[in-house]
Amino acid sequence: MGLLAEQLGLINDAVTAELSGAVREVRGMAARVAAMPVPVGTQVRIDAGRGRGRPVAAEVVGFDSNEAVIMPLQSLAGVGPGDTVTAGQHAQSVRVGSSLLGRVLNGLGQPIDGLGPLRDTTTRPLHPEPVEPLDRPLIDTPLATGVRAVDAMATLGRGQRLGVFAGPGCGKSTLLGMMARRTEADVSVIALIGERGREVRDFIDNVLGPQGLARSVVVCATGDESALMRVRAASVACAIAEHFRDDGLDVLMLMDSVTRFCQAQRQIGLAAGEPPATRGYPPSVFSLLPQVLERAGRTNRGSITGLYAVLVEGDDLTEPIADACRGVLDGHVLLSRKLADKGHWPAIDVLGSISRVMIDVTTPKHQQAATLLNKLVASYAEVEDLLNIGAYAAGSNPDYDLAIAARPMVEQLLVQGRSEGPGHAQIEHIQQQLAAVLSSIQQAQQQQPNQNT
Repeated sequence: MGLLAEQLGLINDAVTAELSGAVREVRGMAARVAAMPVPVGTQVRIDAGRGRGRPVAAEVVGFDSNEAVIMPLQSLAGVGPGDTVTAGQHAQSVRVGSSLLGRVLNGLGQPIDGLGPLRDTTTRPLHPEPVEPLDRPLIDTPLATGVRAVDAMATLGRGQRLGVFAGPGCGKSTLLGMMARRTEADVSVIALIGERGREVRDFIDNVLGPQGLARSVVVCATGDESALMRVRAASVACAIAEHFRDDGLDVLMLMDSVTRFCQAQRQIGLAAGEPPATRGYPPSVFSLLPQVLERAGRTNRGSITGLYAVLVEGDDLTEPIADACRGVLDGHVLLSRKLADKGHWPAIDVLGSISRVMIDVTTPKHQQAATLLNKLVASYAEVEDLLNIGAYAAGSNPDYDLAIAARPMVEQLLVQGRSEGPGHAQIEHIQQQLAAVLSSIQQAQQQQPNQNT
C-alpha cells in the first residue's frame, strides 16, 4: 500500500497536459493571467516579449475572479500583455544530500558559489506535512553554542526554538555566526533572508569562517531579490535541515531574519489582494509564521534546534512580528543597545532573556548558579546610577555590596570576544566556568565586613 500511495501521489503531482494562459495585466509586483486554472503554489513560466525575451519564472499566489495572480521569482521587466504563461509542476521540491555541506545556495536551492553543480542528491518536498505533536519526544538534552552568556543563563536544548531579538547594529548576525561556528550540533543550516548583498560575503568569510562553513549549508536571498524568492529561501533551508534531521543528525538552523521573511510575505499577500490587518501585515503573515517556526524541533530520528533573528523595529518588543514570534518560540535572547553602546559584547540582556526548556536540560547546580548570577546582575542594575554619581555609601545594602564586589567576575563570564573560547563548545565546559565564578563570588561574600557590627 505504501508504494501504491507513493505512485498515486506522483500521478497527482504530475501535469497531464500543458496548461497555459495569457498575461492580461501587470500591477505592481504581480501579474494577472487569464484562462489558467491551476492550484496555488504552481510554478509557471512567462515567455516574455511573446517568446523573444528571456523566460521569467513565477508562482501562482492567488486568484482574482477567473484570473490567476502570479508573482515572479525574478524581475517582471520585459513582460507585456498577451505573453504566454505555461504551468509547470504543482508540487514544489528541492534537491538535498550530504554534498550540500560547505555550499552556498540561492532561494531555488541552486549553488551560487562557483564550485560546480550539486551531486548525489535526492528530491525532497518543499512543503511537507507537519510532524504530529505526539511524534515529538521531550527536549531533555542540552546543546552548547559556544557563547557563554547563552550557555550559562539561557541554556538551549536539542530541538528548541529560540529567538534572538535585536535592533539594527546590536550584533545579532555576529552572534549567530559564532554559534554556527562553535556549536555542538552536527550540521548548521543558515538562511540569510533579505540581507544586504555585501553582508553575505562578509558573513561567510569573516563571521562563519572556513571551519564553520565546512559543516554548514548557507541559503541566501538578498533584499534586492523578489519577495517570492525570499520566502522560498526560508522553505528551502527548512527542507534541507529536515533532510539532515531525518538522517539522525542534530541540526542547528539559523534564520536571519524572520522579520524580513515576514516583510516579504506581506508584499506577496498585499499583491494577491489580501487586506492589511495589523500595522499593514495581512493575515497570511501570521498564518505562515508558525508553519515555518514549527518545522524546527525534535523527532524520533534527530533534531533541529532553531535560532531565529528577529529585527525589532525601533527597539519595540511589542511590534506585531516580535510579539507573534515570542508567542510561538520556546524562549528568547534579547540584545541590548545600551550594552552594545558600552562595548559589552555579546550585548545580551540576561535579565530580559529566557529559555523555556533550561530547567529540563540543566542540573540543579547549574540552575542555582544562574539564579544567583541573575540576582547579582539585577542588583547591580539597581545601584548602577547611584554609583555613577557617587551617591551610594558602601555597607548600606548587603545585596548591592555583593553585586558591586562580584561585578568583575560576572562580566568575565558574560563578556566574550568573537575569537574567545574553545573551538568546539561543550556544556561541561560552561558548567566548570560557572562553578569557578560561583566559588569566587562566595569568597567575595565572606570577605565583606559584617553589617551588624
